[in-house]
Amino acid sequence: MFLFRISQLWIFCMMVGCAFAQTYPSKPIHIIATYSPGSSVDIIARLISKPLSEQLGVPVVVDNKPGAGGDLATDYVAKAPKDGYTLGFASPAPLTVNPVLRKSMPFNVAKDIAPISLIATGPNLVLINPSLPVNNMTELVAYIRANPGKVSYASSGFGTSNHLAGELLKHLTKSDIVHVPYKGNSEAMTDLMGGRVQILFSGVPPVMPLIESGKMRAIAVADFKRSPLLPNVPTVAEAGLTGSESGAWYGLMAPAGTPNDVLNRIHSELMRVLERPEIRAQFAKMGIDPAPQTRTEFTRQIEAETAKWKLLFANSNIVLD
Repeated sequence: MFLFRISQLWIFCMMVGCAFAQTYPSKPIHIIATYSPGSSVDIIARLISKPLSEQLGVPVVVDNKPGAGGDLATDYVAKAPKDGYTLGFASPAPLTVNPVLRKSMPFNVAKDIAPISLIATGPNLVLINPSLPVNNMTELVAYIRANPGKVSYASSGFGTSNHLAGELLKHLTKSDIVHVPYKGNSEAMTDLMGGRVQILFSGVPPVMPLIESGKMRAIAVADFKRSPLLPNVPTVAEAGLTGSESGAWYGLMAPAGTPNDVLNRIHSELMRVLERPEIRAQFAKMGIDPAPQTRTEFTRQIEAETAKWKLLFANSNIVLD
């Protein structure tokens, strides 16, 4: 009798699980963006939200929760109900950098986050205020060295790709540059245009209109190849700064413990979104590349990058606390 009841309970649970997967989704899904409106994360999240909504048949809403280098939003996702209705827009800082550099974290990536897939990758640009009297990276480095402690670079927060890009430049050129962190890229861009900071490393999507309007200047691409959107802008390596390449990636995540059937459904529909010609065309216009992955591949990438940062910062003096 006892074994029979256990079997009944198991069958009931299986039926409930299957029913949940079959009815998912039945209400709006929220994607929590790690950075502020106008950031690369925000732009790409909103770009995929509409077709993802069409694929899933329910509204997909983007909510911005900037702060703490992406940790605030990621912590919110980690502690959200494990039902597939709260997803996170994944970015490198809170998943691979901050866990290495911070003394304590409000969440554990391996235990609290379920990676779904990488979405896209793209380079950082080296941007300067137009009033800065330099035209290329060689002149920028010379200017920084001639003005130690007087040149500042903005970032969208500690541990972000543009923070690390600045620290990498500082290390490679053995120069004194002041780091000014912001809650998000839009605030950093505003202060770059206002002349309160002189340098910004940023992904391509949010800054192209500002470059075209002359409100900021791109003097280098922090990648191994030039951007097709800015074919006349050289790479940092062309300026003799090999090793200073940096970039960003964008992905989708969920709270750990979300049912596999639900995660697989989200992944499947996301893959269809990334195959859409109009999405790929929009990515090309923004200077980023689609980068679909399996759930396992994305998990392994996060693990590998975390190990890389641990090795890189083992003897470094960069700390976030």
